[in-house]
This record gives sequence, C-alpha cells and structure tokens, in this order.
Amino acid sequence: MIYIDLFSGCGGLALGLHNAGWKGLFAVEKSKDAFATLEHNLINKNSNFTWPNWLDKKNHDINNIIEKHQKNLKSLRGKVSLVAGGPPCQGFSMAGRRKEEDDRNKLIDSYIKFIELVQPKILFFENVRGFTIGFKNGSKRGEAYSVHVVNKLKQLGYDVKGRIVDFSEYGIPQKRQRYILVGTKKDNAEKFFDLLVQNKVNFFKSKNLEKDTVSLSDAISDLLQSHGTKESPDTKNFRAGIYAKAATSYQKLMRKDKNLTKKIASSHRFANHKKETIEKFQYILNFGRANKNISDEIKAKYNLKKRTVVPLCSDSPTPTLTTLPDDYIHYCEPRILTVREYARIQSFPDSYEFKGGYTTGGDRRKTDVPRYTQIGNAIPPLFAEQAGLVLKDMI
Repeated sequence: MIYIDLFSGCGGLALGLHNAGWKGLFAVEKSKDAFATLEHNLINKNSNFTWPNWLDKKNHDINNIIEKHQKNLKSLRGKVSLVAGGPPCQGFSMAGRRKEEDDRNKLIDSYIKFIELVQPKILFFENVRGFTIGFKNGSKRGEAYSVHVVNKLKQLGYDVKGRIVDFSEYGIPQKRQRYILVGTKKDNAEKFFDLLVQNKVNFFKSKNLEKDTVSLSDAISDLLQSHGTKESPDTKNFRAGIYAKAATSYQKLMRKDKNLTKKIASSHRFANHKKETIEKFQYILNFGRANKNISDEIKAKYNLKKRTVVPLCSDSPTPTLTTLPDDYIHYCEPRILTVREYARIQSFPDSYEFKGGYTTGGDRRKTDVPRYTQIGNAIPPLFAEQAGLVLKDMI
C-alpha cells in the first residue's frame, strides 16, 4: 500500500493515510515551513515515508521534480498504488479573491502531468468547493477546473467521480465543504463515496467517538484560557494554556498519544490582545452572537473594517477555518483561537507539533507559511483516515 503525497502541506492527509495503514514513498511540498512540520512528525518521529535515494529529503516544487526526474517517476509505474493530494486552492476559493489568472491554478496541469508519469492504480484529489464553479467575466477556460481535470484524467484511462463532501458529517468539528475526486483504473470510482458513508458507524466505534457530529465545545472546552496559563515555552512574553480534564470522547481521542505530565498544550499560545480589543470582542460576544455576521452598528462602534468578524457558536461545528485567525472570536472568551485550538478543530492530535512562526506579515506573507496557515490549508487527518480505509478496500 504505497502512496505519494502531492502538495502535502503540514501533513494532514499523510497522517490520516498513515493511520489507515498506508506507507508513504515521498511527499511533495514547496513551503519550507510546512515541510518542516511534516518532516518532524512523519519522517523524523514516525518514519511514515521511505523516501527514494534519487530525491533529496526536503521541500520541493512539483515542477522541478517533473523536469528533473521524469525517468525516475516513470520507473514507479506498477509500484505506487495511490497518488493523493490536491493543488493549492487560493485561486479557486470563494473565501478569497478568486482569480483565474492566479499562477497557482497552473499547478492543476502539473498535477495531471505527474499522474501521467506515475500512473497509479488510484488517485485521491481534494480541493475547495469553488474548484467546481466556472470563472465568468471574460474567462479564458470558460469551464470549471473540475471539468477540466475530470476530462484530462479520463483521457489517461481513469474512471473518475467527484462530489462535494461536508467534513462535519465525518466527525470533524467544522462545517468544511470540499470537492473530493477519486480516479481508478477500474470502473468503480463511485464506490468510494458509497463506502465512505457505509463505514462511518464502525469507524466512530473504533475511535470510541460517541457521535458523528462534534461541536466546537466538544472539541476545545478543555483548552479554555480560564483553566490557567503558564509562560509560553516557545515564545517570550506570551502565555500558554494548560489542560483541564478531557470532558468528551473527541478530546480524549485528540489527547490519546499525549504525555499528560506536560500540562502545557503544544502550540497553545494566547494572543496578546490590547485592552480595547478585548473589550471589543467581549461586546461582540455579548451582543453580536444573534447575528451570523456582525451588525453595521457594532462595526461602526468598533471601527471593524474586516468583511466579517464571526463570534463562534459552542454547540455546533465551526464554519470553515481560514488561514487568518482574527476572522473568528472564541465562543466564550474574548480572544481569537490558538494554534492548538485550530489544530483540534482540524482533528490533528495534540501530539502533532507545528514548526515555523505562529503568524507573519508584510512582504514575508509571500514566502512564509506560519502555523495558522499550515493548519487552515490542511486536510483533516480524521477524515483522511476514513478516506484511506476506503481506498484500501477499493485496492
């Protein structure tokens, strides 16, 4: 059960596939920061990837690999069962500027070329919902990129099926809708989505999860700032949160591999909000909760220039996490979410450690991929594990 992970980010998909019994050959990720997180958790600590001797064990641009290693990639035909991963989504995302001319959109063709060279038995592709929506107003392509990919993969001999999947229906405490595409050399790609639904109950039982819909408080109530703080172990002049007792089956699952003698949760550093920011957030929590988005009156009162500032609800999954933590306010404390809370919502276990800066700004935004961004871009490992089990059955 050998796979290659493309556009791997910080390793959410790889972690899920590993837990489902797959063995990685190598991962392709351009960002040095995101690859450092994957390398720390899934190569140095866990040996998830065997790694070929012809490829340096570091971050790579997929186009460089295609250009320099076509012969090596072709030699993998018949040896790699799965190629998994989807190109960056910023150019397609409905939450962003959504530009057809975004250079990252061209990585779709790089992905198709990679599939052509390796010819895996099966492929798993994930992207944002906007990937299925065509660009208008002078669009060059005139069709959704999903149509383009499906047609190209069919030309390569794959049976291909794609659907929008809501991860909150699979135990993720986040209403995150993503386009999932599966291609297989056999005519049974549709089977993936049927098995995904059929396997849910047994999967949740295997994880001792009491329910398939996990609320925000189910996920992070043991990480409240009110439980106490200590000096942050990785950043001067910041406070980090300590654990309360795990209160739900989801929290117990996320903490299962954690050394509980460590009272400070990893990457659970609280933002140093100004006094006026805390007052603003508290006002929004008190009076803005009835509105999904903040009213014009409150925006005017606190000079809120951002398009939306959303106070989160404790009793339901969150909206889709973005890469910007100040889009949301904690459900009961006047602050943004921490990196560890982000990771919990994305179903990364507490033992998973993130590398790089917490945030970035200015010109560094073009090169740095901080922890919040790594997590916001990731595929939730708990969903990836369910997908990996189904893919094994199909193989």
